[in-house]
Amino acid sequence: MKTKDRILKSAEDLFFKYGIKSITMDDIAKDLGISKKTIYQFYSDKNEVVEKLLTERLKKNECEFQLIEKESANVIEEVFGMMKNLENMFAQMNPNLFYDLQKYHPNAWKLFKQFKEECIERMVEDSVKRGIKQGLVRSDINTKIIARLRMEEVEMGFNPQAFPPDKYKIVDVQLALLDHFLHGICTLKGHKLINKYKELSEEE
Repeated sequence: MKTKDRILKSAEDLFFKYGIKSITMDDIAKDLGISKKTIYQFYSDKNEVVEKLLTERLKKNECEFQLIEKESANVIEEVFGMMKNLENMFAQMNPNLFYDLQKYHPNAWKLFKQFKEECIERMVEDSVKRGIKQGLVRSDINTKIIARLRMEEVEMGFNPQAFPPDKYKIVDVQLALLDHFLHGICTLKGHKLINKYKELSEEE
């Protein structure tokens, strides 16, 4: 692995474990066993590390979501695949990470919001449309409004004022919101399939 990539990997591991605010460039250098001067050969400051790391992570997430969509037999299986993916990611994540990102790295947060609105919102709308064709999602809903609602739910789940990290785990909040959303948009046929996949998940 190239030094530039090793720096990002170290930063990601440390940010996920301790949050962004508490980690310094010195911490990253110490973790890698290199000088801080070496890091500055590739990145001008911590902001650039955060922005580059977030860009790479979002690209990776987009590819993972596209693969889940491609390999899923229907939209319910797709959502359960997404839930599993999110569960694995959030389980490793320090609860302060998104709060730190929003408060101390506004440019990176802007990238996250842009990705959420331009990529994820479109993917949600497309999934809802597929679900309608499959008879699993209600045909009387406005797909654009529902997709935007889903995006607002995701952001609300990261709000420490709505869900204080000392009382709620991010993974529990996000999975509960997604489950609630799924039940709200599905037909009776869809609900039966949800119960089927829940049983399969519990058996794993």
